[in-house]
Amino acid sequence: MALRQIRLMGDAILEKVCRPVGEMTPRTKTLIDDMLETMYDANGVGLAAPQVGILKRIVVIDIGEGPVILINPEILETSGEQTGQEGCLSLPGQAGIVTRPNYVKVRALDTDMNEFELEGSELLARAICHECDHLEGHMYVKLVEGDLFEVGGEEGEEDD
Repeated sequence: MALRQIRLMGDAILEKVCRPVGEMTPRTKTLIDDMLETMYDANGVGLAAPQVGILKRIVVIDIGEGPVILINPEILETSGEQTGQEGCLSLPGQAGIVTRPNYVKVRALDTDMNEFELEGSELLARAICHECDHLEGHMYVKLVEGDLFEVGGEEGEEDD
């Protein structure tokens, strides 16, 4: 495993739509391992492949309950709403107030390319939505209510 460079806001790759993953290759498995290591090293709760310069539909998330890997994720259902602080590893030291669904149901493939569905609420729902936005070339800053603000010290637990 290796740390990957996290691309920062302004990098054109963060504005591109990612391609689906067709098969699990050793290179893709390495990418996923590297993404997890990079996310943990940066104290994030989520990371999408374009954030490390790869235009593949891969997301890793860990809200403190162990890693979740979503390949080719598709949000099937959302409900409710939550408003709270959100940050991004591609915009370090900044956060904003964002409203997201409070519940999300997503379909994805696991690392064995088996389809599964995952339901999440609160922080997990926020992380799924945030990371899936990255796969479409969207950053959370477009959803911020009001202005971005600086966050000091340790990154907030809702940073991706």
